[in-house]
Parts: sequence; C-alpha cells; structure tokens
Amino acid sequence: MQCILRIDSHFRRAGICSTAALFLAIGAISVADAGPREQAKRMHDRLAGVPPTDAVLSQMEADINAGDPIAAADRAMDNSDFYDVTLKNFVTPWTNRDQTVFAPLNDYTATVIGIVRDNMDFRKVLYDDILYVGQSSLGLPSYSVSNNAHYEQIEALGVDLKANLVMTTQSALTGLPADATAGVMTTRAAAKAFFINGTNRAMFRFTLINHMCSDLEPLKDISRPPDRIRQDVSRSPGGDSRIFLNNCIGCHSGMDPMVQAFAYYDFQHDKDADPDGINGRLVYNNAGMVDTTTGTRVQAKYHINSDNFKFGYITTSDRWDNYWRSGPNTVLGWDTSLPGGGSGAKSMGMELANSDAFARCQVKKVFKTVCLRNPGNSSDYGKVDAMVSSFKGSGYNLKKVFGEAAVYCMGD
Repeated sequence: MQCILRIDSHFRRAGICSTAALFLAIGAISVADAGPREQAKRMHDRLAGVPPTDAVLSQMEADINAGDPIAAADRAMDNSDFYDVTLKNFVTPWTNRDQTVFAPLNDYTATVIGIVRDNMDFRKVLYDDILYVGQSSLGLPSYSVSNNAHYEQIEALGVDLKANLVMTTQSALTGLPADATAGVMTTRAAAKAFFINGTNRAMFRFTLINHMCSDLEPLKDISRPPDRIRQDVSRSPGGDSRIFLNNCIGCHSGMDPMVQAFAYYDFQHDKDADPDGINGRLVYNNAGMVDTTTGTRVQAKYHINSDNFKFGYITTSDRWDNYWRSGPNTVLGWDTSLPGGGSGAKSMGMELANSDAFARCQVKKVFKTVCLRNPGNSSDYGKVDAMVSSFKGSGYNLKKVFGEAAVYCMGD
C-alpha cells in the first residue's frame, strides 16, 4: 500500500492513496454521516488550511446546530491563514505565465487579498485605481515601481496579511494617471509577467484565463471582421491563406481590437542585463508623449513585424471595441448597459468585469478551491448558478462566495 500525504503550512492539504479502502475510510464521509462538529472542522480546514482551535471548533459547531452554517464559515475566515495561505495560493497562479503557486508575494496578489478581506466589489479587480501595501509601521522597504522588495520582505517576515495590508492607490505610488489604472492589470507584477516584450496580447489572454475562465481557443470565431488585425499577423502563414481564414482570424479578429486598450503600456527593462525584468518597471505614454517609432502615443511594440502584412491594421490610439458582442461569444453575457467600446485599459476592464462570464468564473474557481473538485453533477451545477446570483446580489463580495462554497461542501 502506497500513500502520500502532503501537509504544509503554505499549501492545501492533499492526499493520494493507492488503496481504495483507505481512501473510503479517510475521505468519503457523506453529508448524512458527518455531524456538525465534523462539518465544522472540514469547513475550517478547507477555508483556513489549518485545524481550528477547540474553542473555535465548538463555536462553529454551535453555529451549525443553530442553523447558521454561514456564521461558522465566517469564523473560519477570521483565521489569518485564510489570507496568508488559502487566498495567497488561490491568487498567485494568476500573476505569472507559468501559473505556478511558487511565486513570491507581489502587488497583484496583495491587492486581490485586500479586496477580498475588505468585502469590496470584486469587479474592481479589473479597473479600479487600487493597490494594497504593507503597514508603514512594519519598517518594510518602500513600495517600488522597479522591484518587488516590499512584498518579498512581507513574506520573509511572515507578516499577517489580514492585519497589515493597507489600501492605497496606484496613481499615488506609481505615477500612473488615475484614468490609466486598471486594477491588477496595471500592477507591477502583471506588467512584469504580461506586458514584458511581445505585443501586449499576453495581458489580454491571461486576463481571459484568470478572470473569465477561458483561453482564446474556445472563443475562436471566424465570422468576425478582420479589419483590426495588426500587420504582424501573416495572412498566408506558410504560403497558405486558408490557415489565416480558418484559424488565425478566429482569435485575432476579436482579440486585437480589445488589446488596443493597452497600446500606451509597456514593461521597460534592460533586455541584456536583466532579461527577466527583475528590476524593470511599467511605463505608460501620457498625453503629449510621442514614441519615436510610431510617431504617436502608441508603444513601438504595436508596430513590430509590420512587414508581415503591410495592409494590416496600424494602431494609432488606445481605442478598443468588443467584436464579441455579436456572434457566438454573446454567450459570455456582456452588460448591455455598457457601450462595448472605449479608450484605455480601465474601460476595457469594466467591459470584462461586468460580464456574466466574469462572475461565473470567480464562483467556479472558489468552488474548486473549497470543495477540492470541479462541479460534477446537477446539484453542483445548480449550486453554482445560485452562487453566481448571490455573488452579484451581494455586490460581488467574493468572501461570501467562499463561505457559501464551504457550507455546500462541508459534508464532502
């Protein structure tokens, strides 16, 4: 019999056992078999990642017996490890291209944790002028636009994130104009991961993955007009135009008009001495600034490989339009009260954050984190639907979603 148990203060408990009988013995307690105390412990373990004290466990048990399991979940989320462990592990993969949890704390992760802690409208994660930093009384290195030392020191010292994160604004600390801030998309960590080099399409793609729960492939739509596809996309890859018409156009016709929102952003670093951008910084072309390559505010990266197809679209501004408001991707549930177009990353972030897909994505991610599985049956899908409605009705309070998921799965 082989059994591997991993219990770590920084990572979710997991068990992998090759003997079915052992698995049944330790993990298959049904809702009917689990009493209030067992349910309370399971909720605490999954929300906080650590066992509860006897006093807290008794309080949670009493809440469940009184018919108020949400109160029990709230007690579990009072534990600092809900923020230091569960939420950190939940968010960190969103901050890097490898989607690994083994990345250091950064301004992206800290800002999401702060938004959840403070019961804020979670849609702001994609458009608000917001940033969370450590308390000044901690004696930390100052927040820097060109390194991550502030957050690395928070992690090295084991600072309690629940007690010591404070909200500020990006415009106050980074020099970005307030109207150029776009939640986590304009944090230094996101810029280092997704604006570095390339064409800024990575920022859009990973925002879809992390906040809409879809990569580009499922959203391919070859029926959208190709008029905003940039010059760097060949119209006959390998000499075969059919590849463009039946494949490339499917992603680029919708993506390129949206990515135009990032036209004034870049991540500046020494590509020879600092290829990974450890000391790089987010840069933004303010009004009146002119890029020497493009002759406009648009960053030079938007004009790279322009010889691939000279008749392609030339980006001259940060005007974006959502071509997916028509066609099969209307299924993403765009907010009809919004115009579906605008200028800059902030308004484009609002477009994404107000979609049904955004709300459903957050619920599905929380469900998997707390229940340790994806929804798998009609009951699960019905609960997800109800949680999406509750999430919207609560003003997009993500902590409430964690609590509801924990209650639903407290007998799993």
